[in-house]
Amino acid sequence: MLIFLRHRLAFLAVPKTGTTAVEMALRPKAEVVFSRNRKHINAQRYMRKIGPFLEDTFGVFPEPLAVMRNPVDQIRSWYKYRTADRLKGSDLSTDGISFDAYVRAVISDDPPPYAQIGTQFNFLTDGNGAVQVEHLFAYENQLAFRQFLSERLEDTVEIAPKNVSPAMDAPLSDDVAALLRAARADEFALYDRLMAADGYLHHARA
Repeated sequence: MLIFLRHRLAFLAVPKTGTTAVEMALRPKAEVVFSRNRKHINAQRYMRKIGPFLEDTFGVFPEPLAVMRNPVDQIRSWYKYRTADRLKGSDLSTDGISFDAYVRAVISDDPPPYAQIGTQFNFLTDGNGAVQVEHLFAYENQLAFRQFLSERLEDTVEIAPKNVSPAMDAPLSDDVAALLRAARADEFALYDRLMAADGYLHHARA
């Protein structure tokens, strides 16, 4: 998470949506940086804890901003990331597991450690399913995201790829894709709504 107090903006880092690249590009401009195991603080916690603290301390409640990715691609990025050699032999490794099998594990009632990845929907919403970020961009619309950042931060923003998952084929069968869409219907509905809005949803804070 990156906090830009002067520009009244907070970037919330949804896992596997290019957050490392954004952090590397924007870190010098941020007044407050949450990194390592605090990097991925979700929207509900930000709205309940971090935002009010910033307002009480600095008189500013920065508007939360986040990126959402196609749910299949986001899960595929987790899958590829966990094929890394450094994870082989651990309970986080997906080495030797097909993507179909991985998705089935992700949506199972008791996911094994390598499939415990959470959901973008839960990251972005409150306990009742309401979106908690004021500015939500689609990962697939990088131009709009960069333009927004450039305008708000009053400087040209260039984001170079970082921490890219290994290149590999990871096909998903139609049957398993249907199971995934049914299991994560809320997430797909939010993503479809985002894409229908040309990759940008604005939710003003009450």
